[in-house]
Amino acid sequence: LLSYSTSLNPPSYHFLNIRILKSMNTLQNKICLVTGGTRGIGRAIAEMLLQEGALVVVCGRDTAGVNQAVSEMGVHWPGKVRGKAADVKDHEAVGALFEFVDREFGGLDVLVNNASTFYPTPLSELNLAQWDDLMGSNLRAPLFLSQAAAPHLVRTRGAIVNIVDVHAERPLAKFVVYSVAKAGLQMLTYAMAREMGPEVRVNGVAPGAVLRPDDMDIQTWDQAIYERIPLRRGGHPADVAACVLYLATTGGYVNGQVIAVDGGRNLGF
Repeated sequence: LLSYSTSLNPPSYHFLNIRILKSMNTLQNKICLVTGGTRGIGRAIAEMLLQEGALVVVCGRDTAGVNQAVSEMGVHWPGKVRGKAADVKDHEAVGALFEFVDREFGGLDVLVNNASTFYPTPLSELNLAQWDDLMGSNLRAPLFLSQAAAPHLVRTRGAIVNIVDVHAERPLAKFVVYSVAKAGLQMLTYAMAREMGPEVRVNGVAPGAVLRPDDMDIQTWDQAIYERIPLRRGGHPADVAACVLYLATTGGYVNGQVIAVDGGRNLGF
């Protein structure tokens, strides 16, 4: 759609076509589902999609948390946001979630697989329950959520965005199961993009140092992380949300990609 003419004479077809591209990819009244959308990165994604005119369903494990998030976002975007408490590892709950989305808004245009479980599992201590939990939330759930969403997204020529992690490619010490699960999610992104095209685009976003773990103080975080990042600073959930927004809208020819939002940390670690 873009013209690369160097002519300075009006009209400027380059900028004209950029405006056309943006108008064709608006989120106005598009229906989006964000798992893990009540706080952190998921909340930032939900709010950015709402800001762009979308109708958003947020999903979280905790009913009280979902109700609070919907109430708070509803102040700014009345009538545009709904919430559903569900454990995305539960196959029956996944079915009920999509029934809820369809009942409330009547379809689906964008699925954001953001829900995740994150905690250390040193090799000498990990157990089967931890494996099931981490693989379930970070890999199995996005797979079956995407499978359930597929008929809706095929009809709307929609998109899936998976929230991966920079540690999908470079494992985090003592987080062996989490790292393996996110590596699986990255490959799942590639595999689904190949299988679901041309109707559905599938991409991923791999955040870097965006949220500091609750058990790590700021000084330790600075020393352990920031000095390894070319930008010498951490990111913000809004940085991840902006990339999701791009993939859901103007990135219409981007497919089967996992974009690192990490300040360049992936260049060295």
